[in-house]
Amino acid sequence: MPKQKNAKRKHYVAPWTDDSTSPLENDWKWLADGVTTAEVENDEESDDVAYYNGDGTPETVITSVKYGYSFEGDYIKEDEAQKIIADMRFSTGDQRKVWFKVIDPDGKTQYVAPATVSDIKIGGGEAAEYEGFSCTISWNTVPKQSAVVSD
Repeated sequence: MPKQKNAKRKHYVAPWTDDSTSPLENDWKWLADGVTTAEVENDEESDDVAYYNGDGTPETVITSVKYGYSFEGDYIKEDEAQKIIADMRFSTGDQRKVWFKVIDPDGKTQYVAPATVSDIKIGGGEAAEYEGFSCTISWNTVPKQSAVVSD
């Protein structure tokens, strides 16, 4: 089976108004220009439980999963996806929500749900470097998995 390059995975954001109003196709903005790194952010909570019908050895039970991605790269003020995120840097609560879509590197499967943007950092760094951009986007619910309808 062929290996897939990380650069083939596509990440999109769209403005959020409420959880039931999906974005239109032209609302999605590709978060790619200036982005050099996209890392999986996986936060799981678990409990260890031992049952009497076993031998007393605890088994791990996953009680919740929060999944998303952290992004780093160069800040490009004119990039539409970065602008959506940069405009949130002083916001709180629902004003930090976006729609978030990730398309697998093979282009066949997408994952879509409302998400929250955190850890927004614009600018900073060494004098000789370009302005930095970073943030974390985590889905607020389990994303809907489906075949890619368009890209």
